[in-house]
Amino acid sequence: MLYYHYIIASILGFIFINFIVNMFFFRNIRNYSLPQSFYSNPPLVSVLIPARNEEANIYRCVSSFLRQDYKNIEIIVLDDNSCDATSEIVGRLSEKDSRIKLVRGRPLKKGWMGKCWACQQLSWQAKGQYIIFTDADTVHSNDTVSRSLAAIVANKLDAISVYPKQITVTLHERMTVPFINFAILSFMPLVLVRYAKGGFLSTGIGQFFMFKKQAYSQMGGHESIKSEVLEDIHLSKQIKKSGFKYMVFDGSENIFCRMYRDLKEVMNGFTKFIYAAFNYSAVMEAVAMTAFSVFFLFPFVTLPLGMLFLGWSSHLIVLNIIQVIIILAIKIVLALRFKIKILDAFLMPVSICYMLVIAVNSYVQAKFRKGISWKGRTYNITADDDAELVDESCETVKY
Repeated sequence: MLYYHYIIASILGFIFINFIVNMFFFRNIRNYSLPQSFYSNPPLVSVLIPARNEEANIYRCVSSFLRQDYKNIEIIVLDDNSCDATSEIVGRLSEKDSRIKLVRGRPLKKGWMGKCWACQQLSWQAKGQYIIFTDADTVHSNDTVSRSLAAIVANKLDAISVYPKQITVTLHERMTVPFINFAILSFMPLVLVRYAKGGFLSTGIGQFFMFKKQAYSQMGGHESIKSEVLEDIHLSKQIKKSGFKYMVFDGSENIFCRMYRDLKEVMNGFTKFIYAAFNYSAVMEAVAMTAFSVFFLFPFVTLPLGMLFLGWSSHLIVLNIIQVIIILAIKIVLALRFKIKILDAFLMPVSICYMLVIAVNSYVQAKFRKGISWKGRTYNITADDDAELVDESCETVKY
């Protein structure tokens, strides 16, 4: 038992060191500004927004781009076969501002995931030297475009992904959505995302990608990852495999997104990609979930058991307390940086339990039921490495 606690404490110590280093490398795009000389001949930036049944969000998203301090932009929205008022809302906006263009999406092609197909069609319409892919449920401050462009220029990059501020309200959201930043900043060495060659060490978030258009085209665009559920992760890997320079940034002061709003949306959203994150391997998923439990759940369980019932020595108790302190320190630092509830850090065991349940559900849905569902479409993701659409229905969300 003593060796066990030394091993767990040591591994958590390495995780904490990586986390602290990542805090410095995860630069906020507000640290960057375009030089005034850049505005004398500003390149066109194409803002590309795939939208499927987004009548509740699309107005806010498009309107936030109309207020940008960087004026040389075009805003292209693809209505991905919506059955709500998405296209009507965008159409009315385009009548008032010529920078907005509405594109009617083609039927989903065989072998493609819906978002990849929508983004690929958007790229065909883009005229900009730089292109931005952003989700319809995001809202942007008025300097998002200029700050993102400045981050690419200042760091001599070909592409970036910018992580938004995730708005969480309900307990279900607060226990799951912040887990994204926790996992990436704890386990992914961001310095290697920037400098290591190849696509093994890479990450990104589909809510905001910015590319040099030439780099995007040369890497094969979304067609190169057309059947991937985790299109953002695979897109980041494809960028690096193609030899381009790439990095992730903190956009929590510029981009805002509320991913989910209740337990059903949390379950559906995370179920879509948890199993995919482990390459559809039940063994890999089981090993990962076991490891998460051992490192981030068990210390909270074993501490009271050891103190109250198992008669542990003070040495064992101190080691267990160190484990808990490291976990809470990571969560509290995250809460302070991203301005979320600090008290939620003490609910880490609850958060892990949520993720365990979702992981099991993700496996069951993919293997034994229809498949992975999102935006009214259900895909069989086990069909010969291609995404097979098995069902499509009209799904709208009203808030």
